[in-house]
Amino acid sequence: MPRSATVNQELRERSRERILAAALEVFAAKGYEAASISQVTAQAGVSRGLVAYYFATKEELAAELLDRWLDGIAAILTIPGTPDERLAGIIDGGLMAAATTLPIQRLAISLMMQPGTHDVFARVETAKSDRLALVEDAIRDIFTARGAADPAVEEMLLRATLEGVTVKLAIYCETFPVEDIRRRLYAGYNLPEPTSPLPVLSPPVDRLRAK
Repeated sequence: MPRSATVNQELRERSRERILAAALEVFAAKGYEAASISQVTAQAGVSRGLVAYYFATKEELAAELLDRWLDGIAAILTIPGTPDERLAGIIDGGLMAAATTLPIQRLAISLMMQPGTHDVFARVETAKSDRLALVEDAIRDIFTARGAADPAVEEMLLRATLEGVTVKLAIYCETFPVEDIRRRLYAGYNLPEPTSPLPVLSPPVDRLRAK
């Protein structure tokens, strides 16, 4: 009996997601520049033709993963509450994303910083420019409501701080004291202390060392 159009569509989506998951694993293990489509194909357990059907180049794979990473950042637009509650939610969301999605965070960081792949990141960022502007404006609105003298600078500083945390977590994931950093950020913005810790690994403050 022939499969329905719905079933075929579901199978195509599963194949596409399987390829993307494999690409993320390979990029995380090998690095974007050293990784190959053949390695992605082997990791996904699919034919090279199927990979090529969805993604003609390695760059297209990376672009799709980055696209999803940027969409994750845009999730802050849905955080409800007062300006203080929204700011706390952004801090918590950024820390949780850094701690729980390290492979995609590492990929994004490497594509941003490596001269050979910065253009890939820039193209995806440009394509998402309107959505990112909404995110930037939402953060600036929070700082405006909190009485900041320069909301644009505050937005840039907050994002730079959370991105710096992500870099350190990517390097020192086993020794980075997430909860202590979180509480310091809350204090720096005069937010009420959090009532419960984030559900992530958070060793006591000592020294950042790779293990």
